[in-house]
Amino acid sequence: MAQTPPPFAPFEWMIAWRYLRARRSEGGVSVMTWISLVGVALAVFALIATLAVRSGFRAEFVDTILGANAHVTVYNSVVVTETGQSDRVIDDYSEMAGRLRAVPGVTRVAPLVKGQVMANYQSQNAGVEVFGIAAEDLATIPRIADPEQHLGDIGRFDEGIALGWGVAQLLGAQVGDRVKLISPNGVKTAFGTSPRVNAYEVVYVFQAGRYDIDRTRVYMPCAEAQSYFNREGVADELEVMVADPDRVDAMAGDILRAGGERTLIWTWRDASGAFLRALEVEDNVMFVILSILVLIAAMNIVSGLIMLVKNKGRDIGILRTMGLTQGSVMRIFFICGASVGTVGTIAGVILGCLFALYIDPIFSFVNYVSGGGVWDPSIRGIYALPARLEAADVLSAVALSLGLSFVVTLFPARRAARMDPVEALRYE
Repeated sequence: MAQTPPPFAPFEWMIAWRYLRARRSEGGVSVMTWISLVGVALAVFALIATLAVRSGFRAEFVDTILGANAHVTVYNSVVVTETGQSDRVIDDYSEMAGRLRAVPGVTRVAPLVKGQVMANYQSQNAGVEVFGIAAEDLATIPRIADPEQHLGDIGRFDEGIALGWGVAQLLGAQVGDRVKLISPNGVKTAFGTSPRVNAYEVVYVFQAGRYDIDRTRVYMPCAEAQSYFNREGVADELEVMVADPDRVDAMAGDILRAGGERTLIWTWRDASGAFLRALEVEDNVMFVILSILVLIAAMNIVSGLIMLVKNKGRDIGILRTMGLTQGSVMRIFFICGASVGTVGTIAGVILGCLFALYIDPIFSFVNYVSGGGVWDPSIRGIYALPARLEAADVLSAVALSLGLSFVVTLFPARRAARMDPVEALRYE
């Protein structure tokens, strides 16, 4: 009794390879094979490149938020004083900061004094937001103490002020220059409130990586800010940093209880949650759209295989009469289609990974060819197009491409297996 060969036997691979490399004059469809391969490769490349940019953009956006802003902002609810004025300053900020530091997961608490003023240097003006903070607390803010670019010495912070990179550019100020800060709510006199104008030496210029921060933020020593904004002995809010920012919502209850009955909080998710949710929806939509693109590319494999089956009808009839089973015929044509999908997927992965790794020179070239201005940081918030290659993204693209390629290949392969050898050889 003859032994049945195992599935995917060497002769099946040999026949499939001969069909794939056959010239059109020999009944092959090499042109269609190349079109299918290139289509799958480009689709996978587009999917991996998009996923890498998506991951990079989200990571860069979140990193700049967490690296230069409070994870949780703690402030008091508004109360009306005896004079009828609204007040929300924190009088016992030192005691409150101590209680907040005792909350498990809190890594740093810094009192802040904040105010909006106009900065002036020579003939240039800019509206800025001043953050009054202690020097030791400023040194623990990652994107400020270790920025992308900086000028000056953060160790001299107690001697002047620190400007964001965009503020310094707008004013034309450099380290060592004296910048005027003009506040409309200044000195109270018998004739009303007169603006307060103080000049401070620029001792440090930082680029945090976010356009809106670099363009508007100025840091001032906390004691000087209390005097400048008439906040002697009080703070406007407390800046809280936590060990795991993703768990900030779970820690909200403990922070509120530690703060006291008037305490309110505003987390980084409250500030940027809408944008992150919109980004997540956009990511999902883009994945679906590009998955359809991969499917369209995989359908080229079907058309090529259908043509191959039609051209190889006589060969199929001869192989069947020689004793080849339907399963063997199906596996031969499945190997043809799956091989195209696999090689196209590998090529697409290589191209996509190279794009993610060398996105900076690629984007610089595109920006140069287009004459510049392709990326506007005032709109995007960050200075360059980021890309972050994640293993999960690459694996999902590979699984999608191979899965679709294998599935669509089954239909023409099954058609070839069910071909009647008598009909295939009737007119030969």
